[in-house]
Amino acid sequence: MYDVKFCPQCGTRMEEREAFGRLRPVCPNCGLIFFRDLKVAVGALITNGSNHVLLVRRAVRPEKGKWALPAGYMEYEEEPIQALKREVAEETGLDVDPLRVLDVFPLHNPYARGVVIVYEARVRGPVPDVVNPEDDVDEARWFAREEIPWEELAFESTRTILRRWSENLVS
Repeated sequence: MYDVKFCPQCGTRMEEREAFGRLRPVCPNCGLIFFRDLKVAVGALITNGSNHVLLVRRAVRPEKGKWALPAGYMEYEEEPIQALKREVAEETGLDVDPLRVLDVFPLHNPYARGVVIVYEARVRGPVPDVVNPEDDVDEARWFAREEIPWEELAFESTRTILRRWSENLVS
């Protein structure tokens, strides 16, 4: 997790001061109050009907080499659904329609704090048998319920959603 040492507005060293009910970095020169904003990520549970779920193997930290739902951070100007469609396309090349929010999870990793919004999503058009990995993943693959690599899953949100899906609690 990063912390600001110098004012992004004027360059003066920041000081910890009481502001809006808690200690925050405040610039003693220009008065800028730095808010440690949370990150928002989006992820997708994508199935090919009801038999297989799409997972991607991460090629970057955190959890490099482990499997996860296609997911990523929202950009500043994006809406959640727009971000989800972009992230899935970037990682898998697939065009999806988000159907509904399945859950919202806390996001805790060495680089960010925030929330992950997980959607159920459907592939637009024919569902390919083979999905080509792109962007920050090195493999994308369909897994049957009995093939899910439970010991190699990257995040608690992925484990929870896949557990629900494998128990038929999610379509």
